[in-house]
Amino acid sequence: MASLNVGNLGEYLREQRRNAQLSLRQLADAAGVSNPYLSQIERGLRKPSAEVLQQVAKALRISAETLYVRAGILDAERDRDEVETRAVILADPSLNERQKQVLLQIYESFRKENGFGVGEPVAGEEAGYPAQDTGVDSGAAGGHGADADPRRTAG
Repeated sequence: MASLNVGNLGEYLREQRRNAQLSLRQLADAAGVSNPYLSQIERGLRKPSAEVLQQVAKALRISAETLYVRAGILDAERDRDEVETRAVILADPSLNERQKQVLLQIYESFRKENGFGVGEPVAGEEAGYPAQDTGVDSGAAGGHGADADPRRTAG
């Protein structure tokens, strides 16, 4: 059986939890996971899912992508630039959460357009943000152009 390689993740989580001045129980409650399960993650005995890592990251107010790399979910070398870009966006205190998610969606669309990140979920989808809701309208939904209903006429 291959090593879980989650010791580094556990040590990092413990350090982040202590920096946030949270007890194990407080972080477990905030992340919506059990206290024993979080303890096992910190001790390197369990490899959490991406969903659990996202919940923990949100509770610690840190980048989920950083945890994904430490857990081996993302390839550190290949994805380092993308992770760092996302982390900078997520850490920007001048943006609200919705603005951060929209900016990440635009960033992902440009990466896909340029042939990177194809097939990967857009950041924020897991958190319940629709990937297409960037506030940009193609015009078709507004009843203009070729897709407009011909039965509707100005009257």
